[in-house]
Amino acid sequence: MTDTPFMPKATAVWLVENTTLTFKQIAEFCDLHELEIKGIADGDVAKGIKAYNPILAGQLSRDEIEECSKNSNKKLTLLKKIDEVKLKERKKPKYTPLSKRQDRPDAILWLCKNASELTDGQISKLVGSTKGTVSLIRKRSYWNFSNLKPRDPVILSLCTQEAFQKSLEKAKRRVEREKKAKIREEKKAAAASL
Repeated sequence: MTDTPFMPKATAVWLVENTTLTFKQIAEFCDLHELEIKGIADGDVAKGIKAYNPILAGQLSRDEIEECSKNSNKKLTLLKKIDEVKLKERKKPKYTPLSKRQDRPDAILWLCKNASELTDGQISKLVGSTKGTVSLIRKRSYWNFSNLKPRDPVILSLCTQEAFQKSLEKAKRRVEREKKAKIREEKKAAAASL
């Protein structure tokens, strides 16, 4: 067989567990030996392999499996060949070296003074800290507050200028929305009192 499904053993495991296909049909489809399929069914082969659903992967249709289950002489045919699986790139938490970790509170203080419209959440994302720490510094109740020196997080390489600008623009838009909402509320209250 030239066309084999993606992850043939895992597909065979799924077919053995979820269909009434013969070992021969599964073996031919997955390009494995019939005895290997029997071994999978007995639990001797492919013990740690997680079953891979060929229907969800678009390699087989449910109708095809049903037809082949009714006719043991019919062969399964691969719908499409999957050569590679796309993995979503997950955001990794930003690692800050020990030498730079002392810079975070200084950067938070700088942001609180120079970009007060930023929320605690935005500041914590920018410098890689927690909202709690940002809140304590903003309230001036941080344990080491007297020793903090406000320093620009971009210069300290804790965030990029682009990330800082984006956060600042977002915060300014939020402040504008809040102002407009407050004005609307005041107008409503004034109209209601008339």
